[in-house]
Amino acid sequence: MRAEQLLPDHLNAGDFNGATVRKGTVGAFLVNARVWADGSVDDAARANAASDIVDALPALRALGLFEVLDVRDPALRKLIDEHASNEVRA
Repeated sequence: MRAEQLLPDHLNAGDFNGATVRKGTVGAFLVNARVWADGSVDDAARANAASDIVDALPALRALGLFEVLDVRDPALRKLIDEHASNEVRA
C-alpha cells in the first residue's frame, strides 16, 4: 500500500480503529523522539517533545505502530510504557 492509498492528498486525517489520526503523526513522533533523546537539548525542548509524544500515543497505538516496531531507546520505551499503563487505567 502506498501512503496516498491510505490517506489521499485531499485528506489531512483519517479514522483508524476509532481514533482520528492526522497526516504527519508518525513523522512528528520520530522528530519528537529524536529531540527527547538528544542530551544537548534544553529542558523546555525535552519537556515539549515528551508532551507531544504522550499526546500522540493513542493515535500511534490505533495505527498499530508499536505492534510492528519496537522503541530501542530504553528511556523512551519506559516513557511510552508508563503512559500505556495510564491509558489502560483511564
